[in-house]
Amino acid sequence: MTNPKAELDDYSLVDPELLPALQSLPQVEFSTWVLALARERPHLPPLPPPFPQPKQRRIPGAKGAPDVSIMIVGQQPRSRSTRRPVFLHMHGGGYVTEMTLRLPLIQTMARDCDCVVVSVDYRLAPETQYPGALDDNYAALHWVYANSEPLGIDRNRIAVGGESAGGGHAAALALRARDRGEIPILFQLLMYPMLDDRTGSVRAAPPTMGRHVWTEASNRFGWTSLLGVPAGSPEITSGTVPARVHDLSNLPPTWIGTGALDLFAEESITFARRLMGAGVATELMVVPGAYHGFNLIAPEAAVSKRFTEGWKSALRRAFAKK
Repeated sequence: MTNPKAELDDYSLVDPELLPALQSLPQVEFSTWVLALARERPHLPPLPPPFPQPKQRRIPGAKGAPDVSIMIVGQQPRSRSTRRPVFLHMHGGGYVTEMTLRLPLIQTMARDCDCVVVSVDYRLAPETQYPGALDDNYAALHWVYANSEPLGIDRNRIAVGGESAGGGHAAALALRARDRGEIPILFQLLMYPMLDDRTGSVRAAPPTMGRHVWTEASNRFGWTSLLGVPAGSPEITSGTVPARVHDLSNLPPTWIGTGALDLFAEESITFARRLMGAGVATELMVVPGAYHGFNLIAPEAAVSKRFTEGWKSALRRAFAKK
């Protein structure tokens, strides 16, 4: 049987402005030995002032868990009377590594959306499996809520989100926050989120999706590392995989954005449709000709700028609702 993906030209559907950056990337699939190399990649340094500068600190983790490292961007003086909203950010990296482009993203977000950004260095798989990272992210959410006064933030305007695996973590965090009913979340912002372990394992992606940057093989590795069982296994712990949660009602308003060529395009569209069906105010943006992480890999392309302005506008509108 022929492979339908093999019959397509690798680059024929890619937006021309996104093509040079894509062709300059090494084409790799994640595995144990690739993971070690990926974790050694240098991170982009922070943008210089006047962009807000990041500050590192450690906060208490969940009961019995280690402390959690966070990065705070845009914290204002305690004396300022106006409290700003906060965005709790979870970075991408397939659940197994840290996205090297994180700093410019969260600095730009803090400046352009006039908010404080708290980015969580959650524990990575496979060394830490579910629910370790979720516990870390919830500990950060609880800390932000409890320390709103010294942080100079409005704890009634907490948004959560992230890109790729960070989007998956944010979706899981919103579900936990809903179920526990302790901390209100105003909004969730999910950039090409990693939501469904069945993609590329028991469910083949359409032939146009997942050919670049993040593939089916990489997806199986990332999810298997997080879950501790093979991706797509019939029995998993409830709440582990956002796409497998039956009840999506009473979640915060949501923005989901993805490229049409992204491995996560179909699951993002399905998740958005299910949220709308559950009565959750949801905005979906699908960018033609765009692969996974395109806005960070080729930020100057016209489609990347439209995508970036899309999520910024959505976040600003959410924060404007008091």
